[in-house]
Amino acid sequence: MSGRVDEILSWYPTTSHRALANLRRMLEQGRTGGSGKLVVLPVDQGVEHGPGRSFAANPAGYDPRYHARLALDAGCSAHALPLGAAELVAPEYASELPLILKCNGSDSLFTGADPEPAVVASVDDAVRLECAAVGFTIYPGSAARNHMYENLRRLAVDAADAGLPVVVWSYPRGSGISTEGQTAVDVVAYAAHLACQLGAHIVKVKPPTAHIESDAARAALEKAGVPLETLADRVRHVVQSAFDGHRIVIFSGGAAKETAAVLEENRQTAMGGGFGTIMGRNSFQRPHDEAVHLLHNVMDIHLEYAR
Repeated sequence: MSGRVDEILSWYPTTSHRALANLRRMLEQGRTGGSGKLVVLPVDQGVEHGPGRSFAANPAGYDPRYHARLALDAGCSAHALPLGAAELVAPEYASELPLILKCNGSDSLFTGADPEPAVVASVDDAVRLECAAVGFTIYPGSAARNHMYENLRRLAVDAADAGLPVVVWSYPRGSGISTEGQTAVDVVAYAAHLACQLGAHIVKVKPPTAHIESDAARAALEKAGVPLETLADRVRHVVQSAFDGHRIVIFSGGAAKETAAVLEENRQTAMGGGFGTIMGRNSFQRPHDEAVHLLHNVMDIHLEYAR
């Protein structure tokens, strides 16, 4: 199935050979390697939500090395993590597990109407730690969005020089969007498109709901007869919005939920043409063996819909 990886890499004609090699490394890593599907383990939740909320359910997770070992044991495509964890993990794991250095992030000790993640790591850090990619969050809908876009473009330029692909967490939030609108299908599709336009090689978004935030978008989608009834339908629209499916779009796992709900959500995103999942709390908050079993089942679902 490595021909699928070659096809995907052909969608990035101006990306350097070094960056393509790192992208290939992730696409050929683990149990889904060669299929064009990615299952990534992200663990930036300690920063975003606090250590107790993130790791008390499975105390082994307080040690960042646990997550790297879990990603390897489960056969994940990559592991995304903040700088501090990467300093501990990279010396032992960077050679065998593609690491995505998360270069910005937000804590939850202060929340405002228009959030902006702090830039806390650089491309130089990623190179020093032998990471395979850099990650960056943007919040479309925040009054601070333009500053985030500008920071992302600066990071993307540095990443291109270093031969590292860019993974963008595109999470709408802020005073320009309602709470329900953060996962509205039109907003998620818009967020994916913005990430692509800002130079993302891989886009991470949340699974879209049936809510439509913009009246103008609703009118356009209804006039065009775009089906949006099922999650698979909505995912298909989001992927189409990412350069007609010519950018890798993966969907977040979100808050911890029952196993059946995790598997059904992944089946729907796979049916809709999603390129995989980046699933943290639903895996690392479970005991190790249970988490590996769940991740294998998720991988099998995405492999079923690989082409």
